[in-house]
Amino acid sequence: MAEATQQLHEQAPANPEQAARQRAMAVLARASGSELAKAWDAWPDRPDVSPVRGPETGLVMVRGRIGGGGAPFNFGEATVTRATVKLSTGHVGHAYALGADKDKVRHAAIFDALWQDDATRSAVEDQLVAPICKRLDSEDTRRRDETAATRVDFFTMVRGED
Repeated sequence: MAEATQQLHEQAPANPEQAARQRAMAVLARASGSELAKAWDAWPDRPDVSPVRGPETGLVMVRGRIGGGGAPFNFGEATVTRATVKLSTGHVGHAYALGADKDKVRHAAIFDALWQDDATRSAVEDQLVAPICKRLDSEDTRRRDETAATRVDFFTMVRGED
């Protein structure tokens, strides 16, 4: 779970429970729709789910900085879907994710609400968040290795003198 959420932990708030929820929500946002749908279909004793908001799709402005520290500029727009649900247990879950997959975001909001319930938190962590995090870490490692294979270190090249 370390690599997929390392940046989030570096910026984590002082409240450990809030930091853990942020980590879980970040993993759920990167999960595939099929992973979340399968987990929900297999979930025992599913509570009733009521929509509070959405799911709805819109656009957000993506900002960038040259070199990570330059002046910010508007890079472009990205499609984002959000949803808020309320479970029959009273817990309210929220989710945002890039793209327009409304079912995925609805399921992510449901699992956020289940994560907030002390009775189901460990099941959400063990059966859903941990396996997704493991998959994301392996994909990140594979992508990093593929990129490293094509890396050229120009400082080691020697210029020949005639």
